[in-house]
Amino acid sequence: MPEKTFARLLAIVAIAVSTVVASGQNAPATLTIHPDQPTSTVSPTLYGLMTEEINYSYDGGLYAEMVRNRTFRGDWSGILYWYLVEDGNARAKIEVDESTGPSSALPKSLKVNIEQADAKNQAGVLNVGWWGMALHRNTIYKGSFYAKAGSTDIGPITVSLVNDNTGKAVASATVDGIGTDWKQHTFALKTGEIEASASNHLVISAGRAGTLWLQLVSLFPPTYHDRTNGFRKDLMEKMAAMHPAFLRMPGGNYLEGDHIKERFEWKKTIGPLVDRPTHRSPWNYQSSDGMGLLEFLGWCEDLHMQPLLAVYAGYSLSQEHVNPGADLEPYVQDALDEIEYVSGGPDTKWGAERAKDGHPAPFKLSYVEIGNEDWFDRSGSYDERYTQFYKAIKAKYPDLQLIATAPVKSVKPDVIDEHYYVRATQNFHDAAHYDTPDGNSSSMQKWDSGHFDRADRNGPKIFVGEWATREGSPTPNMGAALGDAAWMTGLERNSDLVVMAAYAPMLVNVNPGGMQWETDLIGYNAMKSYGSPAYYAQVMFASYLGDHTVASRLENGGEKLFYSATLNTAKKQIYLKLVNASSDAQPLELAMPGVHVAASARMVRLSAPDTQTTNSIEDPTRLVPVESTLHNVNSKLMVTLPPYSIQVLQIDLQ
Repeated sequence: MPEKTFARLLAIVAIAVSTVVASGQNAPATLTIHPDQPTSTVSPTLYGLMTEEINYSYDGGLYAEMVRNRTFRGDWSGILYWYLVEDGNARAKIEVDESTGPSSALPKSLKVNIEQADAKNQAGVLNVGWWGMALHRNTIYKGSFYAKAGSTDIGPITVSLVNDNTGKAVASATVDGIGTDWKQHTFALKTGEIEASASNHLVISAGRAGTLWLQLVSLFPPTYHDRTNGFRKDLMEKMAAMHPAFLRMPGGNYLEGDHIKERFEWKKTIGPLVDRPTHRSPWNYQSSDGMGLLEFLGWCEDLHMQPLLAVYAGYSLSQEHVNPGADLEPYVQDALDEIEYVSGGPDTKWGAERAKDGHPAPFKLSYVEIGNEDWFDRSGSYDERYTQFYKAIKAKYPDLQLIATAPVKSVKPDVIDEHYYVRATQNFHDAAHYDTPDGNSSSMQKWDSGHFDRADRNGPKIFVGEWATREGSPTPNMGAALGDAAWMTGLERNSDLVVMAAYAPMLVNVNPGGMQWETDLIGYNAMKSYGSPAYYAQVMFASYLGDHTVASRLENGGEKLFYSATLNTAKKQIYLKLVNASSDAQPLELAMPGVHVAASARMVRLSAPDTQTTNSIEDPTRLVPVESTLHNVNSKLMVTLPPYSIQVLQIDLQ
């Protein structure tokens, strides 16, 4: 080529590039995908759920119980969230009676001493619920309580749901037959043509003088799949949309507790609620233990997930630990019993207990995690503790995949659990963290000290058991969603190595005092819930995931363009995830040489004008994915990715 011609060509290219930059766009990138060249298998369990009792995730959240402090715990100020009711000239006193209760697990009760009352001037107690009690029109609320009286002439007990603002009962029921022995009584409250509101409370009262003892007062709305002692419909529906493959349970610090005596003792969480003593969670409030081991398993069943069971391994957060050897043996046996409760047949000891609790069929169990974040244990005992659990579990259940939570040398774990809590910029820099053969990256900063030096594709596999881009409060903003999406493209590209991953924490009660940790995926109050932009990124990625990665190459992509491409072999579809974390639009030329594609493609896009744009309880759908159809599609396609956007293309192969 003559020198002058070449110079003119360079000038034309320079003008073209400057025009793109001036118009707010990056120079075009090129992405070449080879759908006919699968490169690795995508883990079928890649995306799952991780929750724990934090941010009132269970009590006051997913667990649909409407009564707060149903077992009458108190402090110096009185009985928490319960208050005396004295209508008109009625007179009464309330106190905790430590001498009587309906069970050994609940040996105390609320004593209501009614000095004066009549049918129109009743006395009793009220409960304010979890920042109110959400009521809807023409809805039945099912309740119960354990009660006894000083004599049989206490008369009928009135149970009412009362509106905070009008003082009027919107639903009432009468409970008769209160005797002098402890007994459970049930009732149903049906609302009429009311305005939906959370400004309501529960009242239990009597119209005669006498003494009444109460314990385990409970009230439930209609639950997901109508399960008794079940879950909030709206939160379960949001999780179902994430297409989770597994549930890590009971999750995180909730497993180990601050102290050994405050760990999740699964045997105290099964059977009737009256036999569950409750326990303190590590996030400084009491857990009702209404969500026990079987409820976790029912959660898995409802959302078609497999349980990933975490067993207590002898370490608690206050640096208490159990020495390996004889001291640890009871805890090892407890884990074996727990595994049998989950997966054993009804002819086994603990499988029979599960059957007695209402679920004869065993649950499929493939993964067991030994402990949680044991890299915090300064005693250095985890290697020996893990090995003791590993040998005992493998001896009885050789097919179970066992997960280590800290580096161990004595045995080779099947899977290791890594946790990452970072900012968006760090995820942009480290989206290729697992792309390299040894998994090393100098740019990733872990939130904690649990670092594994190598990611060997010959094993152990990797479970990213907790991760999140921590930007936004109480829930993530669009900037966090972009960081999450960039990170997930790397998880997908390397899902032959990363077999499971779970965002954490997932749930947060957005009422004042409801949050202990920001940033959290799904927000809610008593009345409603919403998904954050990061939640919708999770939904998009999990909804379009193939079974194989394919050969691909990105050129001129810049530092804030990320992608993954997977193939659904049965449906003959390519799922292409594209993330533009830049403030500029990004032109992209997509090429799929050697294949024929359908003339149209599905596109799902989440985008925002700014990284700080977000959803909230007041504005829950400011940012939601938008679906559209691309026409005139062929094996070469030019698309433009808007600024701050996450995009999925579903392309059908022919």
